[in-house]
Amino acid sequence: MRILLSLLLCPVLAACDSVSDGAPDGAAQSATEVVQVPVLADAREASQEEPPATEGDGTEAARQTVGPPKLRVFEPWTGDLDGMVERRVIRVLTVYGLPRYFLDGPQERGVTYELFKQFEEFINQRLDKGHVKVHVVLIPVARDELIPGLIEGRGDIAAAGLTITPERDALVDFSDPLTKEVREVLVTGPAAPPIAAIEDLSGREIAVRASSSYRASLEALSRRFAEHGLAPIVIKDVSEALEDEDLLEMVSTGLLPWAVMDDYKARAWTRVFDTLVIRDDIVLRPAGRIGHAIRENSPLLRAALNEFVAAHREGTLAGNMLLNKYLRDFEWTKNAMAGEDFQRFEAVAHIFEKYGEQYGIDYLFVTAQGYQESRLRQETRSAAGALGIMQLLPSTAADPVVGIPDISDAEANIHAGVKYLDFLRDQNFSDPEVDRLNQTLFTLASYNAGPARVKQLRRMAAEDGYDPNRWFDNVEIIAAREIGRETVQYVANILKYYTAYHLVLNERAQRAQELEKIRQ
Repeated sequence: MRILLSLLLCPVLAACDSVSDGAPDGAAQSATEVVQVPVLADAREASQEEPPATEGDGTEAARQTVGPPKLRVFEPWTGDLDGMVERRVIRVLTVYGLPRYFLDGPQERGVTYELFKQFEEFINQRLDKGHVKVHVVLIPVARDELIPGLIEGRGDIAAAGLTITPERDALVDFSDPLTKEVREVLVTGPAAPPIAAIEDLSGREIAVRASSSYRASLEALSRRFAEHGLAPIVIKDVSEALEDEDLLEMVSTGLLPWAVMDDYKARAWTRVFDTLVIRDDIVLRPAGRIGHAIRENSPLLRAALNEFVAAHREGTLAGNMLLNKYLRDFEWTKNAMAGEDFQRFEAVAHIFEKYGEQYGIDYLFVTAQGYQESRLRQETRSAAGALGIMQLLPSTAADPVVGIPDISDAEANIHAGVKYLDFLRDQNFSDPEVDRLNQTLFTLASYNAGPARVKQLRRMAAEDGYDPNRWFDNVEIIAAREIGRETVQYVANILKYYTAYHLVLNERAQRAQELEKIRQ
């Protein structure tokens, strides 16, 4: 779930399961069979190149566009545009997430997808080779894999709103800037304490992705603070799976007090998250530039990209229309840290901790799941008959693999839910090649979609060249393609709640340690 494309609503956009599978009856499972609809299959496993058809020959080929030659787009390859034209594939590395690039069933969607479909048209019109087309293929990867993947030849362009920093510019080349100068500013939400000046961030905790340019900006600010005798900023690295829009969403709901963000992105998202406050007076990077990254020594590709960028600047795309198109009817997170919700967390956290320790599952992940399922309300009842905090069916809880028939009180309900998660994990995702975090993520996905479905999605991911042992940016993409966005959003929301709980509890622990030092 999970940064706006650098073009979105900114000058650029304006510019531009069964018991046999280890699950007792009653688990949340999909009721339909999976029918695999390959996405980008024409580029990943296409037929051998055919000669271009001639007009008027009466054949079907004359009416069809010839697909790209047979190749695997995930195989490393380096070269310039002439080699891409010969291969008839240009690979664009991006980051999965709404509204940039996502799958709605088999359909690719998003601002980046639409933009690079236009780039595909632009390249083919420029080449004018008739039916033999060059295909632009989008490949979603983790954000911290964008530049390494580009250098290693796993893609030809990296398009994900990348700020052109000296560190990145030393590794790769960039297209001409996609926007006018952008600024990295502080964005606050309803949970933020008063901040009068940038110096008030001294000693404060700010959550950020380690791979982002924002982290370098925070480090630079901390050094300036130290030079003036001020406490450095406490930089908290969060999961690379959390995109800029995720952090803004968490700020808007009070899960986080603030975030550092490109000003144009924050302005775009204020149309969705109206509690955000953009602090134009608190600037961490005053004159940033954003571009598409390409490998060094690619002059032909760079020239083509620059020509395209110049023709797709201000006034060519309707930003408001795209925002409405991709952001409406989306299930945003709630504020798990607000008022009664956090009081419920405090009331039941010790129960989750007790059974999390008993079954070897991070209790904050399970608590976050409980919040996603019921907002930690034991009185919750679903139309399907699921009960309580963990929204289990009585038949699931009573099955011998769980063996807790009465789940009417909170402790029994949580115990049954955690025990069922343990069963799902041990029966389906305990492979030694899957790390503990991804075992948990696959188990959470199974709780929502059923273990048989998730195991099938992992097999399909391997067949399509993704890592079947990683959920984010890999199996989740196949899940979105095959069963829609529900399970993808389910796991993404749990990660956000988990992050918020983790940060708050860490902050409390640090505060307690400081108080203890004062008492001594």
